[in-house]
Amino acid sequence: MAEKCAFWNEYDSVAGHICYCELAAFNRPVNPNFLQAIGCTGEKRVECMKSMEYAVGKGLVPEELPAPVAAPVSAPVLSCDPPPEIAKTLVGVAQKKAATAAPSLIMLAILAGAYIALGAVLFTIVTNDLALYIGDGLSRLVGGISFSLGLILVILGGAELFTGNNLLAAGYLDRKVTGKQVLNNWFWVYLFNFVGALLVVFLFYYSGIWKANDGGVMVRVINIAAAKTSLTWSEAFFRGILCNWLVCLAVWIAMAGKDAISKILGIMIPISAFVAAGFEHSIANMYFVPMGIIVKGSELAQGLIAPAVLQGITWQTFFINNLIPVTLGNIVGGVVFVAFAYWTCYLRPTTPKKVIIDLNPHQ
Repeated sequence: MAEKCAFWNEYDSVAGHICYCELAAFNRPVNPNFLQAIGCTGEKRVECMKSMEYAVGKGLVPEELPAPVAAPVSAPVLSCDPPPEIAKTLVGVAQKKAATAAPSLIMLAILAGAYIALGAVLFTIVTNDLALYIGDGLSRLVGGISFSLGLILVILGGAELFTGNNLLAAGYLDRKVTGKQVLNNWFWVYLFNFVGALLVVFLFYYSGIWKANDGGVMVRVINIAAAKTSLTWSEAFFRGILCNWLVCLAVWIAMAGKDAISKILGIMIPISAFVAAGFEHSIANMYFVPMGIIVKGSELAQGLIAPAVLQGITWQTFFINNLIPVTLGNIVGGVVFVAFAYWTCYLRPTTPKKVIIDLNPHQ
């Protein structure tokens, strides 16, 4: 070899003279540019191979430069599923929910009612005096973000929420779920969502936190309950439609997300919109109004709230003026504007057009 290579090694051993290429012997990664930089030409490699074959019986240096390896071209990664895939996922989820055993269904429904109520608790505390500092509009937006906690816990934590389960209608439309299964799920989930919401009412009342801010949180609780029980039937119904249209879209978008952050953002934006706009959610109202009914009897409430306001908050006005019309509106919003709409767009079977062939075109 004309020049000594930095990676060429020779020594005498018991077995005889040994020579080898350090790069090849230790399997060190090399590339064409590196070999050219150290002067490892094709002619030199031929010479090295002959020397090694003579000394150790085999050559360890390739005769030609290795072909450059192109960087692998990765396929584009979608951060979310497209709507047709979400529709298929929705039907699959409907099948699983419809087949959930009663003990699990009941416990998951209680958890969902409690989670939504916890979001309502956070909303009440955060907004009890916020409008004084940032105005009504921004206060509504911040309240909506706070309330999103409830559905985030339901989706990521895993629970059965009546308003979200209105999307089971897609499974029924696709003939994967029976009408009896849908109604059975709705009935038990709705009932035990109420139990979960009342559980949080009980815990929050005895925590005494509603007395915070010199009764400011309590005033907010009662004002929310009074506003909800004073709605007309039609107002509550149409606000219920708009609410669950957005809630079910939040569930739809969460199904599209590939990671937790995507799901959380997908939930927060529609939920913040419905809360800021003042739409009505039946399960949230299972916390808001009973909480107002309970605290209105306290001495603190008697001293801060006008008697006429307190008298309007009753179980009768809750059920007649709010819960019944809001629940019906929620069903319409989720079933018609999300489940039926997207099933029609992406899953509805297409019937082939009939082609009539005229065998006697000249007649």
